[in-house]
Amino acid sequence: MHSFGEKDSTLHKEIYDFVEKIYPFPRSITGNGVRQTLQEVQHHLPDLKIHEIPSGTQVFDWQIPDEWNIYDACVIDASGQRIIDWKKNNLHVVSYSTPVNTSMSLEELNKHLYSLPEQPDAIPYITSYYKPCWGFCITHNQRSQLKQGQYRVVIDSQLKPGSLTYGELIIKGEEASEILLSTYVCHPSMANNECSGPAVTTFLAKWLLKQPSRRHTYRIVYIPETIGSITYLSRNIEQMKAHTIAGFVITCAGDNRDFSFMPSRRANTIADKVALHVLKHHTQKFTHYSFLERGSDERQYCAPMVDLPVVSVMRSKYGQYPEYHTSLDNLSIVSPEGLGGTYELLKKCLIALEQNYRYQVTTLCEPQLGKRNLYPALSTKSSVGEHVKTMMNLLAYCDGEKDLLDIAEIIKVPIETCYSIISLLIEQKLLVRKAY
Repeated sequence: MHSFGEKDSTLHKEIYDFVEKIYPFPRSITGNGVRQTLQEVQHHLPDLKIHEIPSGTQVFDWQIPDEWNIYDACVIDASGQRIIDWKKNNLHVVSYSTPVNTSMSLEELNKHLYSLPEQPDAIPYITSYYKPCWGFCITHNQRSQLKQGQYRVVIDSQLKPGSLTYGELIIKGEEASEILLSTYVCHPSMANNECSGPAVTTFLAKWLLKQPSRRHTYRIVYIPETIGSITYLSRNIEQMKAHTIAGFVITCAGDNRDFSFMPSRRANTIADKVALHVLKHHTQKFTHYSFLERGSDERQYCAPMVDLPVVSVMRSKYGQYPEYHTSLDNLSIVSPEGLGGTYELLKKCLIALEQNYRYQVTTLCEPQLGKRNLYPALSTKSSVGEHVKTMMNLLAYCDGEKDLLDIAEIIKVPIETCYSIISLLIEQKLLVRKAY
């Protein structure tokens, strides 16, 4: 896992194609849309295990709700036209809406309509998972054009005991240490806020599976947001607390805007350190948010008494871009380049974690590099190039206490610059790897 390779535009297009494939599925925190999404993941990752946890199961302070599925929904005007049609956009229905089949006036219908006056061309994404209700979401422009009269309202949905569904893939490594990759599969048709996360995660998993060896074990989970991470932790918390060295929540990974970083609650874990190092050396600009601005599953993974070292590396942060949680977060917002850039950045983080050992020099004082052909034979004031300078600096800080990320930060080079130099110094018996 030493080489980054060239940026693979064909692979990045495959990631986009996966987003396009799962974009239409009618996902919620439970139901067949989640299963449909996980089946697509399984086409790429045949060893993905799909778990079903029954409704009513107590998971810490929460309880898994009844399962919700929807088959059709519409509002029909007096002329018989479906003026709101769930089949045209699955954001049109409030997620977890109870069934309804009745007629009503515009005044009554308006009590169940949601729109955004400040974004009149956007359909908002609205949910009501834990309190029974029903509703429709439309653009504010359309809402303002509705005429007085009677409307037929139909939501063909089902809310009954079933299960919460999630996917899990464990990729074994040589050590017991684990890295968590967590993404969510509960939002309907939103490309950046939803589909980009599972897509990038799936292709990272495929890349990991192709590696001839791995130092760490990778725990990769596809869950509904919040209730899914709580459920997963309730079943795996002891193992995860004992072995997780770093984790990444993967979401909002597909647009072409600047990167964003959400730290862990402690803000000083190895996950924080590697993410910030890679962002600093491989992006022109990124926004470093505070944990006070959290909003995704880092809320659960970093909660007191759980306290896992989990961060998020994103493009536009959830809640911070104008298309967020609306129909404007469509396939035009994400791109192969945006998705591929996030994939490459996270891959660099994983490689860095694989290579992040502590090293100890084997000689007292500086070693004689010239006799090993590691130093220019002719010494002038300009003879020590950047490669030799980095080598000397590495040797100066390989004290068996600092890890490679620490040293790369001190000597101000990207960690990948150190990999081949470390290999050469080990080959020359000038360094030994220390137990981590």
